Amino acid sequence: MGKKKYEDEPKEIPFPVAMWDFEHCDPKRCSGKKLVRCGVVANLKVGQRFKGIVMSPKGEFSVSPADRDIVIQNGIAVVDCSWARIDEVPFAKIRSPHERLLPYLVAANPVNYGKPYKLNCVEALAACCFITGLDDAGHALLSQFGWGHAFYEINSELFKLYSECTDSASVVKVQNQYIAEIEEEYARKKEKVEDYGRNTNHDDDPYGLPPSDSEESEYEEEVETDRFGNVIEVKRDKLGNIIKQETDAFGNTIENDTAVVTDKLGNIILQ
Repeated sequence: MGKKKYEDEPKEIPFPVAMWDFEHCDPKRCSGKKLVRCGVVANLKVGQRFKGIVMSPKGEFSVSPADRDIVIQNGIAVVDCSWARIDEVPFAKIRSPHERLLPYLVAANPVNYGKPYKLNCVEALAACCFITGLDDAGHALLSQFGWGHAFYEINSELFKLYSECTDSASVVKVQNQYIAEIEEEYARKKEKVEDYGRNTNHDDDPYGLPPSDSEESEYEEEVETDRFGNVIEVKRDKLGNIIKQETDAFGNTIENDTAVVTDKLGNIILQ
């Protein structure tokens, strides 16, 4: 499935979107700074209060559909800082009456692709929109980035589950159930692989692949042919030793009673 475009979405989000920028990120790679340059996000000064939802690691509740009206009326803000330097952020100076945490989601940004919780600014803002049922705004934010559609696609199942909740507690419950299912599935696959490694008599492998030709018996006898490609029937004596037959200059088998008989080690057996 290719990238889905939202060309009909306005760049201007119908509610305030803002951020506190602590200059931790590379300006060329910072999603928050790009949104500011595009005129989508407004910069807030340290100490400046924000009445809307603030996505903050210091929040006590998860964002939920119950926050929809707050977002529509007062908007969303995010703290633009490095995960590695989060202890340096003066959260006491950027407090809001509506600080929120984000539930389990997987990042799709180029820096932390595939890592749970490691969302950048635009991902955090868009996630809040999707969870509160404001999908158009979420897509409008992500459309500013070439990889933005991937964030929605990776987390689409979770966005649907979270958006069907009623409050923070139900979002956390759904999150925990989802994580438990992931861990359970991982444990099952790991156990299956370990069992396969311990068992030397495999009917199949842990991934359900059929046996390859290389797994056939390696003790199959080679087929002997004459110079014209005709198969020469292997003859054995009563003890199972191969009876070697002589051929003439044209490769024809000489039928006589003086065929040389050898044992399994190649020694000639006198008859």
